[in-house]
Amino acid sequence: MTIKDTPEEWQVTATSTPFRGNKTSVRTDDVVMPDGTVARRDYQVHPGSVAVLALDEDDRVLVLRQYRHPVRQKLWEIPAGLLDIPGENPLTAAQRELYEEAHVKAVDWRVLTDVYTTPGGCDEAVRIFLARDLSEAEGERFQVSEEEADMELARVPLKDLVRGALAGELHNNCLVVGVLALTAALSGDGIAALRPAEAPWPARPFGA
Repeated sequence: MTIKDTPEEWQVTATSTPFRGNKTSVRTDDVVMPDGTVARRDYQVHPGSVAVLALDEDDRVLVLRQYRHPVRQKLWEIPAGLLDIPGENPLTAAQRELYEEAHVKAVDWRVLTDVYTTPGGCDEAVRIFLARDLSEAEGERFQVSEEEADMELARVPLKDLVRGALAGELHNNCLVVGVLALTAALSGDGIAALRPAEAPWPARPFGA
């Protein structure tokens, strides 16, 4: 038996969008269930995101601390951002986020993993990249605003982030998934076995 997610789409008899926000919206679909009944499903429609686990030569991960209003916490996270340009190559978006949030560039890029953050209530897909061979970006720093104006940056050993995730001290989805995925890769087939940075992403198809 092959354990692999597969595309499938159940019949939708009616759909509406009761809320439209700046970047996301809420959709209501009436979906035909396997027994023939119709169930209503509300979910957030999201453009998708990219995240970057940037690993330096000392096996430290570049992290940032940012206030997240929905959960009323300051969370340690890895650089991330929306795919808010339709059809944009996710690698380009990830490189931009690493520059804007940390003023860092990387030479070596690979796909670490792809995830749906909350598939029961949101269609957000996230591609998490591994970035290595880091250096400071040229030019002036990107001017941040709103929550990002209060952001803190740090470089933390990978093993400390894994410990924090397993201890329930770190909660950001991309950070937890990223550090555990990298740890699994390092203890398995190695970084060389990861997918290339331009690997296809069916959840969010992109141009060249």
